[in-house]
Amino acid sequence: MGSGAPRRLPETAAVLAVRRAVREWIAAYAPAGRAVAVALSGGADSLALTAAAVVEAGEVDALVVDHQLQDGSKAVAADAAATALALGCRSARVLAVRVDGDGGMEAAARRARYAALDEARAGLPVLLGHTLDDQAETVLLGLARGSGGRSIQGMAAWAEPWGRPLLAVRRAQTRRLCLDLALTPHEDPHNASPEFTRVRLRTEALPLLEDVLGGGVAAALARTAEQLREDGAVLDTLAGELLHTASDGRTLSIETLATAPAALRRRAIRSWLLEGGAKALTGKHLHAVDQLITDWRGQGGVAVGGGEPGSRLVAEREHGRLALRRERQARRR
Repeated sequence: MGSGAPRRLPETAAVLAVRRAVREWIAAYAPAGRAVAVALSGGADSLALTAAAVVEAGEVDALVVDHQLQDGSKAVAADAAATALALGCRSARVLAVRVDGDGGMEAAARRARYAALDEARAGLPVLLGHTLDDQAETVLLGLARGSGGRSIQGMAAWAEPWGRPLLAVRRAQTRRLCLDLALTPHEDPHNASPEFTRVRLRTEALPLLEDVLGGGVAAALARTAEQLREDGAVLDTLAGELLHTASDGRTLSIETLATAPAALRRRAIRSWLLEGGAKALTGKHLHAVDQLITDWRGQGGVAVGGGEPGSRLVAEREHGRLALRRERQARRR
């Protein structure tokens, strides 16, 4: 599909705020003149992002994911693609996906969406319309999981190939931009359904916190995430050095790990497990593996998520070193 010239945008407060955020992101993370892709749902956030990106980035390809979970989703996706072209996108593609798998509909839809975007992006960075409000919700969800500082660092502005230029922009500003441009966002009914935890955070928990604490909660949570991300980057670097010192290429020295600070040791263990094929690590996994080092009482190995079908990964202590092995699982009859 072809594109028209970029639409001239009025210089309202909301338009300027969103454009500034996109411009700063491009200056920080995207090579000058490079095209970008935008994940466009048709909602206010992604519409605002698309409108600003067309002006600030120049060449923009819109990728519209149709989850096919609601009646009329095909028409919604087609309308979003048409709007992208009207705004001046170079191209607009609708990506129909099938949502299934473990972990509930929300998690399955997310996996399907990211997989489709990754396959269709043609090597381009993909801009996502997550706002400051989304960041605050993510931090609260991380606090509820209780998995440590990493879980409340929130979303990164750049985690290749995903870019999030709007993390300092409020959701109200993206909606205002749409009004200023006479754009009609699609209102996804799932975004108002209380069966989803994130919706209840958005409509019940955060408004209550804002009321009880006198406002500014969402912005404070987003600032906390940014500060923790900066701290986490330093700790990850130091943990990488510890991992290099402790490793012989396959196993880790118990003595080296045991004498390291807990924050670095657990980060090093996490990286080692992930490199070995572990998946969906939890705080419980890391604590149990850490006990093999710091609270050794002759306990057996710790099974961690991952491994090939019919096998599992087990971390165990052997001859003063921490090893990771694949253990075959007996077939169920």
